[in-house]
Amino acid sequence: MESTLPTARQSKSAVLKITFVVALGGLLFGYDTGVIGGSQLYFTEYFSLSAAEQGWAVSSALYGCLLGALLAGYLTKKISRKYTLILSAFLFTVSAWGSGVADSLSVLVMYRIIGGLGVGLASMASPMYIAEISPPKERGRMVSLYQLAVVVGFFVVFVATYFIGGGNSTGHDPAQLAMLHEHNVSEGWRTMFWSELIPAISFFVLLFFVPHSPRWLMMKGRTEEAEKVLRSITHSEQEIREELNQITESLVEPTEASGRGKLFKGLGFVLFLGIGLSVFQQITGINAILYYGAEIFSNALGYGPEDALKQQLWLGAVNLVFTFVAIYTVDSWGRKPLLIVGTLGMCLGLSVLGLTIYTQQMGVLSLIAILVFIASFALSMGPVVWVMLSEIFPNRIRSLAMSIAVAAQWLFNAIVANVFPIVNDSGLNREEFNGALSYFVFAFFCLVAVVFVWKWVPETKGLSLEEMESLWEDEEGKTNQNKDSAERAEMNTNV
Repeated sequence: MESTLPTARQSKSAVLKITFVVALGGLLFGYDTGVIGGSQLYFTEYFSLSAAEQGWAVSSALYGCLLGALLAGYLTKKISRKYTLILSAFLFTVSAWGSGVADSLSVLVMYRIIGGLGVGLASMASPMYIAEISPPKERGRMVSLYQLAVVVGFFVVFVATYFIGGGNSTGHDPAQLAMLHEHNVSEGWRTMFWSELIPAISFFVLLFFVPHSPRWLMMKGRTEEAEKVLRSITHSEQEIREELNQITESLVEPTEASGRGKLFKGLGFVLFLGIGLSVFQQITGINAILYYGAEIFSNALGYGPEDALKQQLWLGAVNLVFTFVAIYTVDSWGRKPLLIVGTLGMCLGLSVLGLTIYTQQMGVLSLIAILVFIASFALSMGPVVWVMLSEIFPNRIRSLAMSIAVAAQWLFNAIVANVFPIVNDSGLNREEFNGALSYFVFAFFCLVAVVFVWKWVPETKGLSLEEMESLWEDEEGKTNQNKDSAERAEMNTNV
């Protein structure tokens, strides 16, 4: 197949355009997750929910996310990465509309779970697709745009709910505040959900204009179509030939084991690595801070509840700024240094926050500690984990392995979201730690995560997706060699 190749600038532009469209899945991930933070202040009162019912309304989407991530492994392989994303966009749209028209808790929860399914599908399919169409030397930056989109989604929804909720209410008299609150309880929270329709419908329409992933096309034997896609995003004939050959070789199943068997035998280490990174991203506390950030800010700085929507803007702004730093350093500094430095910063922020709460010296230092934690997460565990999950798994098992790793992420997200308020309200926390126990626990897990990254995580910057397979083969070879050496030593000892 011969055709005129794009110039280097044109090929880079083509990849960027596709990436921006697919990364909208991340924006909707952040938007759908963040919209609950502002709206729950009002629909809780509208439906007269108990504390348990409120918790169910807030966390229900996470179980949809878990199911969506598990289904994504099958769907991205069976119907393609592209059509899985289109399905997720449809689910986002249905959820946004239905959540806004809900007339009972059960109906609201049903539509929140539908939205969660969309988040779960997009959280796997978007970074996977971006990794598969990106040049190796820029893959970290391209996939980081997905995390940037998540952060932008959070920030945009915080701004949207702030203004839908009435904006700055400073200077309002009691009668004006009462009218504003009554409007938000009756109608405002519905508009907050409906505001998601704009990005959801845009995502749905734009996805029809992006191509299929060339690696998925090769998996389905559609080589000519795969080459056509590569010719639209690659400016070198040699690179096209090399990439096609590497993809073909990577898709050849070993004769001694099926792809599924290979996953749990020869490639057990990389699956362990992916699950470990996913779990540490959650148990180091990010979503506890994001979900309960307004309450933490209120306790630390003494803000009143009417400022809860405004307080979220601090978190969103810092998260956004430092995600840009990660994007511009992940392919130059590398994945491993960013993970180690950022996770140490997270530990520092959590430790200082915990100490200010433990000593009851809450104030500006507490605020700075929270922002240091958010900035450090945005520099490391946020974008870098998504980059590594999208690139470390070999082609033939990427869908299944990544779906397991992402499902683990959503499972521990739900666990943290449910356990955090329980630990906070425990007698041990109140009597022995003055409310600081959760933050000390998160800081401890940050240290464990640093050891995990330092000991187990290799540097992957600049490697093609196919070249990376040799990394895991080497690791498995070392493991088997060490095992054989240990067995020989034991035999000699017995003799």
